[in-house]
Amino acid sequence: MPATATPRARAFSRSDHRTLALAALGGALEIYDFIIFVFFALTLSQLFFPPEMPEWLRLLQSFGIFVTGYLARPLGGILMAHFADHLGRKRVFSLSILMMALPCLLIGVMPTYADIGYAAPLLLLGLRILQGAAVGGEVPSAWTFVAEHAPAGRRGYALGFLQAGLTFGYLLGALTATLLAQLFTPEQILDYAWRYPFLLGGVFGVVGVWLRRWLSETPVFLALRERNAQPVAFPLRQVLSRHRQALIPAALLTCVLTSAVVVLVVITPTVMQQRFALSAGHTFALSSVGIVFLNIGCVLAGLLVDRIGAWRALALYSLLLPLGIGVLYASLVGQWGTIWPAYALAGLCCGVVGVVPSVMVGLFPAQIRVSGISFTYNVAYALWASTTPLALIALMPWSPWVCVGFCLVMGAVGVATAWYYANCESLGFVRDCASA
Repeated sequence: MPATATPRARAFSRSDHRTLALAALGGALEIYDFIIFVFFALTLSQLFFPPEMPEWLRLLQSFGIFVTGYLARPLGGILMAHFADHLGRKRVFSLSILMMALPCLLIGVMPTYADIGYAAPLLLLGLRILQGAAVGGEVPSAWTFVAEHAPAGRRGYALGFLQAGLTFGYLLGALTATLLAQLFTPEQILDYAWRYPFLLGGVFGVVGVWLRRWLSETPVFLALRERNAQPVAFPLRQVLSRHRQALIPAALLTCVLTSAVVVLVVITPTVMQQRFALSAGHTFALSSVGIVFLNIGCVLAGLLVDRIGAWRALALYSLLLPLGIGVLYASLVGQWGTIWPAYALAGLCCGVVGVVPSVMVGLFPAQIRVSGISFTYNVAYALWASTTPLALIALMPWSPWVCVGFCLVMGAVGVATAWYYANCESLGFVRDCASA
């Protein structure tokens, strides 16, 4: 893998830190609104489906509604990315959080199956589709916004910190679920307390919209307008016609990133309750530990990107992904009593989540950057995240090592992608991924 030269980095100014902090915090609040559903998947499966339905089928359908939010990401992401490349990153960046918060609030007040029958899961499905469209515009816009604000040579750290902020939304969800499990009995949660985290999400959305009022447009976008550069009429058409080579690594790396999040945050907490008979409170607490160290891992991974380059960091963290998940499941299967440190290690080893954005933003030029990232990221994420949770849940009864084998395969994909696409200059389509 060839050496990569990175530009000389200047220190972050107070303004840089403020922009990064506001972007990360707003993203955390939006991701909370999207992910809180999965922490109450078991509860929602009992509330929104017929009680005579087998438990495994109710859970499977509940996860089905959850992953439908992923399927809606491409449409929302592509539409919002079009306007981000035309009108600016900030406007779309602020709109997405409002689109996420309103459905979360409505879920908190909607009737259940006992009240309106099959209309309840259908209504829930519609609200998840709206949330999926919102998050489809959030992530590509956030990556682009932060990358274009970051000082030269510090993009890796900025994007790693942003990813830590986004994954902090998972932590907010886990902590909220843990708190509810301690304050209320399972009967009370099933009766009324399950609504509280969704109502809280609506409040978070209002806060997020207010925070983003203080952000400024990116210097890169402003420079394009100062040069009187006309926006590309149809950015996605140009992505598909002139930048097809960039689509393959972008899609593959999205699958690697998605796999890490799905296994660590989505699947493992449910598996610990279903297969390993851990209590809900214990599971949520363990999940919180894993997410805290995932936050740390993202920042460390971003710092490494600035030091050794994005492709080399990608290869390293792709190797660490199956290692960390393997240690976690070994502790669960062997009942070693070391689940806490194992979950922490798994979180650190999922730092590939903090590396992938640095590669992605370097694959497309500024004029079509949001559209290029949004199309590949959201289509790949939708297909991958909508199928892998269901497949892993379905296969788990056959072996508890399914998630480890899955991460081993995805780690190999990450290493192979990093090795094949490392020579950015010879490929020609990569603009600045070497420096991240």
